[in-house]
Amino acid sequence: MKNKPIILVTGEPKSIFFEIFFKTIKFKKYKSPLILICCKKLMLQQMKKYKIKKNLKLIDINKIRNININNDSINLIDVEHKVLANQRLQFEFTRKYIDKTFKVAFKLIKSGFTKKFINAPINKKNFLNKKFNGITEYISENFKKKKIGMLIYNNKLSVCPLTTHLPIKLVAKKITKKLIEEKIEIINSFFKKNFKIKPKIAVTGLNPHCETILKFSEDEKIIKKAIKNKIKKKINVKGPYPADTIFLKKNRSKFNIILGMYHDQVLGPFKTLFEYDAINITMGLPFLRATPDHGPNQKMVGKNKSNPQSLIKAIEFLDNK
Repeated sequence: MKNKPIILVTGEPKSIFFEIFFKTIKFKKYKSPLILICCKKLMLQQMKKYKIKKNLKLIDINKIRNININNDSINLIDVEHKVLANQRLQFEFTRKYIDKTFKVAFKLIKSGFTKKFINAPINKKNFLNKKFNGITEYISENFKKKKIGMLIYNNKLSVCPLTTHLPIKLVAKKITKKLIEEKIEIINSFFKKNFKIKPKIAVTGLNPHCETILKFSEDEKIIKKAIKNKIKKKINVKGPYPADTIFLKKNRSKFNIILGMYHDQVLGPFKTLFEYDAINITMGLPFLRATPDHGPNQKMVGKNKSNPQSLIKAIEFLDNK
């Protein structure tokens, strides 16, 4: 197969994914075959709902290497999902269903069938059961990778949070010189390998204006020292910069990526700038994993008003790899 397939786990049964997926495949035909992993019955319901005329092609995972796969039909690996009357049992069954769809995808990736993976939005609170901070950590655990990074990517500017999905009161305790240096190295390696550039990296401080009234300053004692160590290794990194000014047009234009200390410190301004024109990529995995940079948005299910741009960008990114 000239172009390796892109595996898509469809995520939450009740989400906007099917709507944006159908809009996406209308947008263009991709070089890489797309293979969805979800429930056949659910897919047929969604195709009927959105009046999709394409055929549904079922694929046996055990015979997948011997099948000619293209995008003339919607390619599907069927995983059973039931709708139950008991809400507690339904919750647990849905959680197991999502986990199984991921495990099918992981099996294909580990077998070498493909290195391209997209997961649709997941309700992390329901699915992860507090074991993982996010899907990024859930996936990396399954591939035994600890040195990873969340990259919210746009070709004009990207961001990476040092800590992910942590309550604010826990952030300062997690910031270490080792972790900052590790993330800078991951960013540098990923950009050089996948985008063929030596990235210009900005690092934010933790405190407002990189200052504190306390005796111990994380900005001076931890962040600045980590940056100096990586500069010595010839990595193009600067900072720490105050988070309230680094996203000003004149400042952000000097960099490819901004490494922030916590989730909303960089994702808030980033989404204000780019909205849906971005994708979530996990750096440090032995394959390429991307996902739309938004949640399942259950309030919008069935309204046919959701924007598919982020999913389109995710598929285009993998389609060119």
